[in-house]
Amino acid sequence: MAKKRKPNQNINNITGEQKTTKQIDIDTGKHFIMNYGELETRVAFVNSGKLEEYHIERINEKAAMTGAIYLGRINRNDTSLQASFVDIGTQRNAFLHHRDIIPDENKVDKIELNQSKPQNTSFISKVKTLLSRDKRPRLLKLFEHRRTKCLTTADVPKFFRPGSEILVQVTKGPIGTKGARLTAAVSIPGRYLVLVPNSTTVGLSKKIESNKERTRLKKILINLNLPSGMGLICRTVGEGVKEVYFQRDLDMLLEKWEQIESSFSNPQIPAKVYTEPNLFEKTMRELVTVDIDNIILDDKPSYDNLMESLYKIAGDSVLNKIHYYDKAKSIFDYYSLKNQIDHIFSRVAKLPSGGYICLDETEALIAIDVNSGRNKGKNLLDTILTTNKEAAAEVARQLKLRDIGGIIVIDFIDMSRACDRDEIYKLMNSLVREDKARTKIAQISRFGIMEMTRQRVHESIQDLVYDKCPYCHGRGQIKSVLSMSVEIQRKLKEILRRRQNVKTNFKVRIIMHPEVLERLKKHDSDLFTSLESEFGGDLSFRADEKIHHESFQIVNPENNNIY
Repeated sequence: MAKKRKPNQNINNITGEQKTTKQIDIDTGKHFIMNYGELETRVAFVNSGKLEEYHIERINEKAAMTGAIYLGRINRNDTSLQASFVDIGTQRNAFLHHRDIIPDENKVDKIELNQSKPQNTSFISKVKTLLSRDKRPRLLKLFEHRRTKCLTTADVPKFFRPGSEILVQVTKGPIGTKGARLTAAVSIPGRYLVLVPNSTTVGLSKKIESNKERTRLKKILINLNLPSGMGLICRTVGEGVKEVYFQRDLDMLLEKWEQIESSFSNPQIPAKVYTEPNLFEKTMRELVTVDIDNIILDDKPSYDNLMESLYKIAGDSVLNKIHYYDKAKSIFDYYSLKNQIDHIFSRVAKLPSGGYICLDETEALIAIDVNSGRNKGKNLLDTILTTNKEAAAEVARQLKLRDIGGIIVIDFIDMSRACDRDEIYKLMNSLVREDKARTKIAQISRFGIMEMTRQRVHESIQDLVYDKCPYCHGRGQIKSVLSMSVEIQRKLKEILRRRQNVKTNFKVRIIMHPEVLERLKKHDSDLFTSLESEFGGDLSFRADEKIHHESFQIVNPENNNIY
């Protein structure tokens, strides 16, 4: 067990002499590079010099929502959707599916605890206090139904009528026009454990495969000092971890839950009662493992906090891996990561053999096309297989890098051999196994298409960094100058026809974008001259750089009235 140091003990006395950033070579090994700013925090995971994960946190309401816990109020129930719309204090009501009120206990291997342990009913007591002003103790009844396993989605509206208060957690932040997605199965994740306050399930992640390790972890969980009426799940990262670190993690989780419970005494509904840690803390909790070589960050307070936090969780064995970067040059520029980051936002990602993939994000799905490019081998079938294997690896990497999800459709190069299609399917499954987001993959169809889904928790990196273009409104295209010339002629002909019977010669001025006017001068001047001859009128043309490429104005030059 690591010796607990005194609060005033200097952290450098534990870590010893630190390596300088000049001595750290990120071209080998695994490294986290962290950049802190007042408005934005960035974290990059680099494996042997290659950027594999990139995360951004910005100071805004959406960024802080995912994982947050709210005391909300149900506005209405929709039986056709089997869902409730909950007011959590945001602009749009959040969405709570009725099946997300019923806990899914099949994701873990349940452990039977020692029933002779002293019972702690503080949680149920505080729930009763919370509901004491309500004649219908919905949450309490709900817990009882959960324990007897007789609750169905059809029963939910009986317990949660409009106006009811409910404790919920955000599982997916608002995306586009959709509100946040909620669950009533509240949980608080730690480094090795997940505390589930309104459940009695204690279990292991099914991703831990070793029977020997599962037996060891079960013994540890049984011996933990867990209050009655609470559930606990051992995370995959807990594999191989000593018992002392589990108890430390549990103590910190219980401390967080006590802070949440304290807000129940006099709640202002809707109200946020718990916020997920910042990006630095989440990185430590979710990503930093024992095989990380270095963690380099450029903010001294964050560096000190990280040293303190990691010492509590993992002892002093990892502290010599943490380094403070204090140079004037941007940390991402210093480690030559800027070009790799810029490529995240490119539509095209190149493959080692000369092929490439094209990624297009749409409202409905992510479309990915695989192309052989310059990869022209002697054996066509082997060349196709090689390109597709490289594409599968790059797709798995890009999905994590860009943090994109939803429905994903991959158009691999057609493979005539069934064994090749099966190999790509198995490869893709193995590549996404380490992805934290849940993924499901279907076999390659007879049209050469692979369909998959990836858990979408919040906006992608692209949506976070970019706004829709106010010029093209996100289409990525504008009308051609030929199309604009056609529209101008059509509108002008309509105006001239209406004025054809007017005896006095009238003047017309057409104002347009300079590029459109250039088209009219070079190619379409004869057409406008013929319009003057046919219908009369004095036409003049002006360019205005401020006018939209797809807009034009036809005005009377004498009074500037628009025709």
